[in-house]
Amino acid sequence: MKPDDKSLFLDAMEDVQPLKQSADIHWQSSRNQRSRQAMDTLQLDNFLTLGFLDILPLAEPLAFQREGVQHGVFDKLRSGKYPRQASLSLLRQPTEQCRQKVFAFIHHAQQDGLRNLIIVHGKGREDNSHPNIVRSYLSRWLTELDAVQAFCVALPHHGGSGACYVALRKSDDARLENRERHAKRSR
Repeated sequence: MKPDDKSLFLDAMEDVQPLKQSADIHWQSSRNQRSRQAMDTLQLDNFLTLGFLDILPLAEPLAFQREGVQHGVFDKLRSGKYPRQASLSLLRQPTEQCRQKVFAFIHHAQQDGLRNLIIVHGKGREDNSHPNIVRSYLSRWLTELDAVQAFCVALPHHGGSGACYVALRKSDDARLENRERHAKRSR
């Protein structure tokens, strides 16, 4: 402390009296409490597989369309005409962490009633590169999730072959609202 600071401190503390020592006061030492990690119960339901993987060649674009999805809807998804409502980046993440993030991301997006997502997985230069392994797993995981209706490679300005658009199934509320809206039109 500078002499000016010390004098200011002493002036401020002039009327303070020290605590009396007492036998009936026991100061507790602060425990080093570990922050309890809440068990992620969502991950207990995670059924996405990490086993044997057929690595997709880099030249093969990601594309999937469930039976019943109209071609016009898939073409609109592929051309990036649906607004992206949420995004997930899997860049430089371990595969297990990617699996957990994808499962949680799709689950939360579905709960929030989101329909159009983008997942960035990165680009690799070789078939055995980490981004291509994540891309191959992502292709498998998205087909395992019933909520996913379709997915395809993103446009170059959204990440190109290093990202994919994902279309989710409509929520029950959105389906009901759609039905009501079209019913009003037909009256």
